[in-house]
This record gives sequence, structure tokens and C-alpha cells, in this order.
Amino acid sequence: MTTSRANFPSLALVFASAITLALAPAPGHAQEADTAEAPADDRWTPALSMRYHQVAGLAISPDGAHVAYVVREPLMEGEKSEYLSHVWVAAADGSRNVRFTRGEHSAGSPAFSPNGQWLAFSTARSGKNQIWVIPMAGGEARQVTDAKAGVAQFRWSPAGDAFAFVMRDPQTDEEEKATREKRDVILVDRNFKFGHVYTATFDPAATEVAEATRVTEGDFHVTGFDWSPDGSQLVFAHQADPRINTGRLSGDVALVSSAGGDVTQLVTGQGVESSPRWSPDGSLIAYASTGDQPEPVGLGDLYVVNPETGESRMLQETPNRSVSILGWSADSEEVFLNEVLGTTRHVIAVPVADGSIRQVTEGAGVVGAAAMAAAAGTLAVTWQTTDKPAEVYVTGLDEFAPSQLSRVTADAPRPPMGRTELLSWEAPDGTPVEGLLTYPVDYEDGTRVPLVLNVHGGPAGVFTQSFTGSPSIYMIQYFAQEGLAVLRPNPRGSTGYGKEFRYANFMDWGFGDLSDLMSGVDEVIDMGVAHPDSLLLMGWSYGGYMTSFAVTQTDRFRAASMGAGLPNLVSMVTTTDIGDYLVGHLGDEYFNDYETYEKHSAIYQIKNVTTPTQVIHGALDLRVPFTQGQEFYNSLVRLGVDTEMIVYPRTPHGPTEPKFLMDVSERIVTWFEKYLRGPRPTADR
Repeated sequence: MTTSRANFPSLALVFASAITLALAPAPGHAQEADTAEAPADDRWTPALSMRYHQVAGLAISPDGAHVAYVVREPLMEGEKSEYLSHVWVAAADGSRNVRFTRGEHSAGSPAFSPNGQWLAFSTARSGKNQIWVIPMAGGEARQVTDAKAGVAQFRWSPAGDAFAFVMRDPQTDEEEKATREKRDVILVDRNFKFGHVYTATFDPAATEVAEATRVTEGDFHVTGFDWSPDGSQLVFAHQADPRINTGRLSGDVALVSSAGGDVTQLVTGQGVESSPRWSPDGSLIAYASTGDQPEPVGLGDLYVVNPETGESRMLQETPNRSVSILGWSADSEEVFLNEVLGTTRHVIAVPVADGSIRQVTEGAGVVGAAAMAAAAGTLAVTWQTTDKPAEVYVTGLDEFAPSQLSRVTADAPRPPMGRTELLSWEAPDGTPVEGLLTYPVDYEDGTRVPLVLNVHGGPAGVFTQSFTGSPSIYMIQYFAQEGLAVLRPNPRGSTGYGKEFRYANFMDWGFGDLSDLMSGVDEVIDMGVAHPDSLLLMGWSYGGYMTSFAVTQTDRFRAASMGAGLPNLVSMVTTTDIGDYLVGHLGDEYFNDYETYEKHSAIYQIKNVTTPTQVIHGALDLRVPFTQGQEFYNSLVRLGVDTEMIVYPRTPHGPTEPKFLMDVSERIVTWFEKYLRGPRPTADR
């Protein structure tokens, strides 16, 4: 199988500029400053990037004639700082493109009925998130379910006469009373609220909500499900409890009658199984599995199982071995996946019997959401490249000939962009590495500029060739507009390059991966682009970890910004909600191997730091607890190293409010610019 490689910008950023960098406006005043200098539409700013609304939640009608998609836009006027999503529907022939939902409550998860006459969606306009439907021929939307705790994922029945959905166990009457009376004590790791499958009938002529029937019972948590083609059964994946960490350790596949009753375990064992999808002919169920053991670092191979005999087998290894199942071909001979391939992301088809894996979509870019109308041979995708924002396209499943349907970003200004190119280099030990370099806007060849090394999260994240003008934690084109080059490498540990590369930083955090990163910096210096004395560093999550560790190992960076970083792996492993992910990378529990945890923790080498380092963290972060940022910040203060700490209230592991998202990049640019001028600062000690 051949894969295409090209350039992508995602959550990475590099800061490059001429030896002198124009003073960036103070955070909170950037829009006014931009307006004074030039029309806001002529320059990339965080505010301008926010005008590139996001496309998600794709669905396609069974006949391939219509595509539904969700548009999310930020609301930031006055006291508002939130997102509003609504459903649009486009005709596949391009003749129609209309908004289907309206109002102050978001709508999402569109799904066409099997006969194509109804569009279902979810919305919380009645209080909790519920299933609503609207006729494709026109008319008012109406509510179908009234689930007490709200509906999570849902699917139409094959006959279109019912829905199956997952709902978390609601609070009991006594629990509700305790909450009202402020007696709602939390008992840690007890009294789990499991997700279970329910069904609700759908009558096109009904005027009242349907009464739901519970299908699954027991002390397990449903993570995904699908109907059998005849509607008589449901296949579902489940794990031991709802905790995110548990999902890395347990997962089985089971069967149950769609009317409810006894559960039959279909695939069990030490591996983690998920995402079951029934074939159209009913003979097989496809699912993802880690094999015969959990793989906390990350692995997902494609398997099929016979629902009658329970016999299962693994299909061909995919290039990245991290499958995301889209569905089956109409003849039940292929399974379609969405997979990261280097710096691109594409739809691929895996044969159930003999034959080679084939790539369905092509090009130097990124397939985001995808939906198939298998019987019609039609595929809908969102597609973006480094210089073109995500829009909805439709194409055939056998031949890639995309036709654009949406114009979500047509009215957003498009100032000149800093171009992005794909680079490749070798680390000192011979490891091949790729990365994306975004040049400053109006860059002149031969000019050396400041370079920002941007490190992605994960560590199994990846920088792909997505649109660099999109709103994100790091607004790439904003950095480029300010005269900075941004290098976003994919060091060992990144996804997109197969299992071996993803596991290549096992018990090696901060060493081999740092070597990959720094050799990329040297590559950009050797190209004559980066100024060797104007290097900057930033990253979020694992990227924040690498930022904290790098400044203990080198003084080459003028300034650094650690976002949601984890400088102390000892305290991190027992406070994060994904402890086994960390143990999986470090080989054992910390109490069995203090030496490894301390060796790879920046906090135990903090005395080496002289680089001015900014610390950014969300106050409600459970993935990388807020105290990780506090540890690093307070240590730098006590050492006399220049630092500042920015805390975003109400914020988990990343900004969820658009005003905060806009704020991050401006604060980083201001911090970087402060240290690009004049002599290097030294620690006050």
C-alpha cells in the first residue's frame, strides 16, 4: 500500500522572527492594537482564527443523496464565552445547503433514518441531552426520548422503528435528596454510574416522547454498540467501570437481545476490545483489540468475530496499528478505517479475506470526520490541508474524486499565510524523524529568524497537515504573522508511524525524544532559516513535560512556555486519571523503581534551569493535575529563575472557553518577545 505524505499544522507552533521582533500587543489588547496598525482582516490574530468555524459530526443518508454536518462557532460577546453548534444538510449534488437546527441550544450527532426520510440529532434544549428528529421533507423538530440522565451515543434500528442509546445510571431519589441537602459526600472509586444500553421506539405519527426500555444490566460500563442487520440483537463493548484509566486495562465484547435479557460474552480475555460493528450480511462483527494483553502505550488492531461460533481472527496489520472503524462495505468484504499515516490522515479499506489494504482518500492533508453510505458507494469527509480550512466533501468509495459541499469558512478573511513544509531528518542514533516547519508570513529566503520548537502532547500525539489558520491552543499563523518560524516535530513516541515508533520512547522519556527534537532544531538552523541564538520552546501536556525536561538539559532556548506540563512523574502517576498510561511508558510502578521516575522528571534536576519559563495550567485539570504546574512554578521562583504562572479557571486539560483559547497564544508571544531582546538572563542565585 502506498501512502501520501505532506505538510500539516495542528497543535504545534514555532516562533521565528527577524533578529528584532516587533513588540507584541499586551494580552487582552491585541484586537485594538491590530486595528490601529492595520485592518484586522489583513493580519493573522487569534481573533481572526476564531472566525474559522469548525466542522464536525458528519452523517450521510443511506442513498448518498444528502450529507449532514455540524458547524461549531464561538460566542464571545459581553459575558459569553462558549460554543454553539448546529446541524446543516447539503445535497450531494451541490444543489442545496441549508441549516436544519436553530436556537440558543447546541445540536449535534446527526443521523439519517434508514429510509432517509428523517434526520435525528441530539440536543439539550429540553434540559438533558435527548434524541430529537426532524422530517427531511420539512417541518418542526420533535423530541423522541426523555432519558433521566440524558442520552450519550445513539443509533437508529435497521428498520428505522426504534433507537438504541447509552445512558449513565441516573441518581437515585436518595442521592438527589442528599445533593439538595448538601450531604452528597463522594466515596472515591465506589458507587459508579455505569453506562447501559436502552431502546426507545420511533413512531413517525407520535406526538409524545417514547418510553425507554433498559436492555443491559450489570456492573459494567458500555463503551460502544451496534445493531445486528435484522434488528434482533445488539453487540456491545464494555469495560469494568467508567473510569478513563480502566479503559486502558479492560474491555470485552458481548451480545444481548434488542428486547433485553441475558448477556452472552462473545470476546473476552486479557486484551482490550472496543468499537464493534456488525457486517451487513450478519456473518461477522469487526472490532478493535490490543490482542492478548492490555497495551497502555497504545495499540489497536482490526479483528473480526463470528457471532454464532465466537471464532475470532486478526486481519492485516494496518500501517499505524491504531484503528478507528468507520464501517463495512455493502458486500461485507471490506472494513473501512480512518488512520493517521505520517503527517496525513486518510480512509483506508482492509479486506476480510485475501487482498491488499487500499487507500481510499489521497493527498497531503487530513481527513477528519467521515461517514459512509456503503450501499450507494459514497463517502463524505471533512478535508483540510495546511493552507485550506476544513470543509465537507463527498466522493466515491472506489475512486477518490472529492466534490466540495460546504462553505463554512467562505466568509472568513484570508490574509497572506506563512507557508508550511514537511521536513525529515535523522537523530544522532539514526532514528528517522519528520516535522512541519511553518515560515513567518512574507518570509524572505536566506533570512534567519527566531524559531519556536513546538512539542505535541501524548506522547502518542502527532502533528499533521491540517489548516494552520485554525483556532487552537497554539495559533500557528498568529506566530507566523509575528515573524516567528514554528517547527512541529513528530519525535519517537508519536502516532502515525506504526507500533515500533510509538513504543520507541518506552522508559526513555526526555532522552531519545529530546534528541529527535533538538536535531530537528539543528536541521532548521543548517537550512539557514533559524537563528541559533533566537530559539524558543513550548508545548502542552506531554509537550509541556518535554518543555520542563528540556530546560533542565540545555540552555539553548531564550525562553520557554510549559502548558499543562508534568515535571514530577512520581507525584503525577498517583494523581492523574490515567495512571496506567504513565506506568505503561515507564515500565513499572514508581514504588518499585524510584530511580527511573526520578531520572525522567524535570523536578529532580530543577537546579539546572536558567531559561525563563512561563507556566500555564487549567485550574480543573485532572489529566495533568494543577499541582504539577504549581510545583514547577514555585520551584523556579525559589531558584530565582524568571517565570510567571497563568491559571485558567473552570478549565480542565485544555481551554474549553473560546476567550481563554484566544488568550493563550497572545500571552506566549508576549513572554517570548520579552526575552528575544538583549543579553540572556541568568538565574538569581
